[in-house]
Amino acid sequence: MVDDRPSKLVILAQVAALLVVIAIAVFATPADWDLPLFGILFAFAIFSDLTAITTTSKLKLSGGFLPMVLAMVLLGGTPASVIGVLSVLLIDGLIQRRAPHFCLNNALTFATYPLLTGLAFHWVTTGAGIGESDPAFYALTFAAFLLALAINFTMVASYTCYLDRSSFLLRVRTALVPMLPSELAAALMSVGVVFLYVRVGLGGIALFGVVLVTFQYLLGALLLSQQRAEELEKRSKQLASFQVGMLSAMLRTLDLRDQMTARHSAAVARYSRAIAQRAGFSRQEEELVHIAALLHDIGKFILPDRILKANVPLTDEDWMLIRRHPQQGARVVSSLDGYGPVAEIILAHHERIDGKGYPRGLEGDDIPELARIISVADTYDVMTARDSYRTPMPSHEAIRELRRVAGKQLDAHFVEVFIELLEGEDVSFQHAEAADFEKELALEARIEETASPFGNGARFQPAPTVTVGS
Repeated sequence: MVDDRPSKLVILAQVAALLVVIAIAVFATPADWDLPLFGILFAFAIFSDLTAITTTSKLKLSGGFLPMVLAMVLLGGTPASVIGVLSVLLIDGLIQRRAPHFCLNNALTFATYPLLTGLAFHWVTTGAGIGESDPAFYALTFAAFLLALAINFTMVASYTCYLDRSSFLLRVRTALVPMLPSELAAALMSVGVVFLYVRVGLGGIALFGVVLVTFQYLLGALLLSQQRAEELEKRSKQLASFQVGMLSAMLRTLDLRDQMTARHSAAVARYSRAIAQRAGFSRQEEELVHIAALLHDIGKFILPDRILKANVPLTDEDWMLIRRHPQQGARVVSSLDGYGPVAEIILAHHERIDGKGYPRGLEGDDIPELARIISVADTYDVMTARDSYRTPMPSHEAIRELRRVAGKQLDAHFVEVFIELLEGEDVSFQHAEAADFEKELALEARIEETASPFGNGARFQPAPTVTVGS
């Protein structure tokens, strides 16, 4: 279990750093203690912190950064640092009563970044003789905002990552990057408010109050949208995991009824992936045909045991029922989000090039390519497997039969691709009695990274059953 408390050494280092910052602030110049302006900016900072938003990354975001930047530019580093520390003591210490080590780190942060940025701003403007009437003054205001943001985020996020033992880069990606557009807008607002103050005095700061409230609202809306998107992604992954688990359970149940079907599905999946790989399909398409092949006979749930195990001669009515299994399997799979492409392949895996297949009588290129691949693998395994409905034939005879029906029942191109594999050095393809059903069924690991593994969430709409040919 990760300890979320800092070590004593870290606390001592923070205390020492805070004392150094205080010492620098005491002797730092210049500092303009314009009390009305100081009071207004302090009030705005308190209001923003009271309405701050805490992200899922445990970072507090508020519009209070705007009055801090105005204090750095208009009053100097020391007054801005005092506003920051007083805000932390009041909000974190007295109102929210956060853990002392969090208050200490926030006090150090809100003392450091305003002081350093304010000193840097006035050092540059004074050294270069840049006055409030110069455009460069406002460009430096914008730069001061970004510098302060960088120091502030680095100090807060680093401490949080230290406590959580988490990645700083991940924190940047999830907490800072989504906020950058609004922060850049806030930087421009700060430039506008400084310009108004220079021109009209405290009246410009009153307008800033409206800007601050608006910014706080927009920041909250943006963060809420981000959190909802993250939650939706999490729920989608959970749903995908549940769906895969349900499919796995269905296939294992079918395995208990008929181990021949389970082994056959594993073998066809292995063959189909190899054909797709040799034929030059993408990695995603290889995955798609593999999963579709694993599920291609899931519609056999509708078959009674006497048909499934082929213990008796089959009647015409039995064959009609068998010809329904592609459509029934597609209907089951299509009910799962993101599995529309898998369902289309399952529906078409008994179609024939000559149009005499089922259930829709598709022909030629109208049959999905990946379904044509599964048809080749399916046919070969049925002919060669020892647990098939018929007497198994040697691989060379099965190859001869594949070529005989190529261009009529099966796609000739994929037949030749498969034969190249069978005649190659990998002799394990010649017989698939040892196909590992559990290994091929390990779907979870392959689709864990995405809720919709095939890039198409469209649901399959089955056509009416049409029986053509035999």
